[in-house]
Amino acid sequence: MTHKVHIRRLKLTDFRNYVHASLALDARHVVLTGSNGSGKTNLMEAVSFLSPGRGLRRAVLADVARVGAPGGFSVFAEIEGMDGSVELGTGTESGEEGQVRRLRINGTPTKSNDELTDHLRVLWLTPAMDGLFTGPSSDRRRFLDRLVLSLDPAHGRRASDFERAMRSRNRLLTEGRYDPTWISGIERQMASLGIAMAVARQEMLGLLTGLITQHDDDADDFPSAELTVSGFLDGELDQPAIDLEDRYFDMLADGRFRDAAAGRTLDGPHRADLLIRHCEKNMEAARCSTGEQKALLVGLILAHARLVANLTGHAPILLLDEIAAHLDEARRAMLFDRIDAIGGQAIMTGTDQSMFSALGDRAHFVTVSDGTLSV
Repeated sequence: MTHKVHIRRLKLTDFRNYVHASLALDARHVVLTGSNGSGKTNLMEAVSFLSPGRGLRRAVLADVARVGAPGGFSVFAEIEGMDGSVELGTGTESGEEGQVRRLRINGTPTKSNDELTDHLRVLWLTPAMDGLFTGPSSDRRRFLDRLVLSLDPAHGRRASDFERAMRSRNRLLTEGRYDPTWISGIERQMASLGIAMAVARQEMLGLLTGLITQHDDDADDFPSAELTVSGFLDGELDQPAIDLEDRYFDMLADGRFRDAAAGRTLDGPHRADLLIRHCEKNMEAARCSTGEQKALLVGLILAHARLVANLTGHAPILLLDEIAAHLDEARRAMLFDRIDAIGGQAIMTGTDQSMFSALGDRAHFVTVSDGTLSV
């Protein structure tokens, strides 16, 4: 059985529509109910800032602070974490380049938000993700990289370093500066980072596919997904990393004039796409009905949460926005049992508390109304 990572206390200041908010919790799941626009998703977004990145809305930091607030926002949490009890504080302050995010762990400033993954992993599912299968490939890559990040905390840093190196190469090519030593150094860096990214994605999908196959009896609750990555070194990623790096380095060198004409780098992990099929129907997810796509996405998030728990020994905190809205009573009960079996704390939102009645005393119920919280 996994150790249950959970939030014991959460405090917000000037976050979205909250002037101040404080919530004391235990290891149970959390159900936030209230009318639309009351602040349920805002509270969930605050929890998502306890992980690296820009939160579940990918918001510009300046937009997160409450309108009219004199400064930035702050989120403070007491966590029963992967390494024991810990206090996490994050928020923004004004810098030379606008709002800058800061992080403190047990009151001590940290240099990187990646350190949050030493204490908890956070996964989320929101209505905005319903268009994942039919939207642009960039959305699916971002989704894929969030899944990888929850298992491999260094993945986010590799991805940002790759993007930075690629922008430098694009600029040199656009400006016509073909100094061979300079640009070769950048391309060698891109090759190392790019292959590491691609291999990490491939390894994670292999593990997730294996887990889904082992639990295919769960398909009666939610359909299972077949996952592949296409668009970069397809079928070649089982080779030694050093050979793949040389292969990609040669691709970049050979493609300089083409990329200069295009104004961007045309080969690399940034061009890959996550391909998803509905296993039971043997159909591409993009061709499934809206309801099937929703169920497929729920099943995928739950499977990945189970994988995180298996590999790390600590189930992630799940943020599930409007998760029960389109499910019948029997399917909701099965969903809650699946969530509970993973072994972590889930925070769920909805407009009607009765939709979560099957949780019984397994959940802590909180009413949200215009930025205020009541139990």
